[in-house]
Amino acid sequence: MSARFIPTTVHKRDEFSETISGHLENAPDEKLVLRKLDGVPFWAKPIAAFLARKETRALRVVTGIKGTPDLISEDKSGILRSWSEGMPLNLSKPGTAEFYKDAKRILREMRRRNVTHNDLAKPQNWLMDPNGLAQVIDFQLATLHRRRGIIFRIMAYEDLRHLLKQKRRYAKHLMTPAELRVVTRKSLPTRIWMVTGKRLYNAVTRGIFNWSDGEGTGNRIATDGSAITEKLMAHPDVTDVTLSPFALPAKGMGIYAFVETTLDATQTRALISETQVELIQPVPALPNRDVLELIAMNRLDELEQLLTTAPDLRETVAPIVANRLNLTDRRLEGI
Repeated sequence: MSARFIPTTVHKRDEFSETISGHLENAPDEKLVLRKLDGVPFWAKPIAAFLARKETRALRVVTGIKGTPDLISEDKSGILRSWSEGMPLNLSKPGTAEFYKDAKRILREMRRRNVTHNDLAKPQNWLMDPNGLAQVIDFQLATLHRRRGIIFRIMAYEDLRHLLKQKRRYAKHLMTPAELRVVTRKSLPTRIWMVTGKRLYNAVTRGIFNWSDGEGTGNRIATDGSAITEKLMAHPDVTDVTLSPFALPAKGMGIYAFVETTLDATQTRALISETQVELIQPVPALPNRDVLELIAMNRLDELEQLLTTAPDLRETVAPIVANRLNLTDRRLEGI
């Protein structure tokens, strides 16, 4: 990368990469995303390199398709791409025909270039942009096919089926009878994977490495969340608790606890040790979990977009943002 990348916010971290937004030193107004690879642990380097090669090949080919990221550069330190403006589907919950028509257009253009995404079951990999149109991100598992054989056709079918599953979840009233049939018809390889390979994959990643593929959250909230919540709720002045993952300034993922309570910050911090919960913030009222995760992970641009469409949330959210404790976006220069 010729110009120095200036990081601003860590969005996601797992064993295979970090996803960081920022800008080039000579272009501060152009927001970019770096998938940082040089901090990967030694045992994960072969897998990280494999995923990076897949992503780079796919991004080279899809660059120029409206609604997909453009590849800016890549080297041993990471993959730099354009920023995709929008909110994930689990937050935006698109209910318009225009969004799904545009999403199908993206899949058609990817198919014309022999690319399948292979990870569109995650609503976080679909974004709705400020104009209500679709964006697709995260090409780590994408495949660039040499020819349009049976494997290509199966993977393209699964990409479409996963889009239609999102449509059924957020806009079922728009589903056609043909689309409803596609959603329920998994391809044969997918059915085989679900009862064989996926079970082994889960056993290895979650059992051996204590890792899940849920947006880099690790498995700490899944394994320790109930005990943490129970401990906090045991105090008579605590009425509700929401736990969220966030990227620690150096390595790994931490737990950020939002606690609905009348206690002050010092009293709330005393409820549980920092080894169990790295950050704990008292709040007067809790909005929904998705909103709190945006605050915990410093995704404030997306939060502002959400508040524009749901202004009734602003009064509840404003004091939480004002007193947020994850300030890594102010301490990242020099990474």
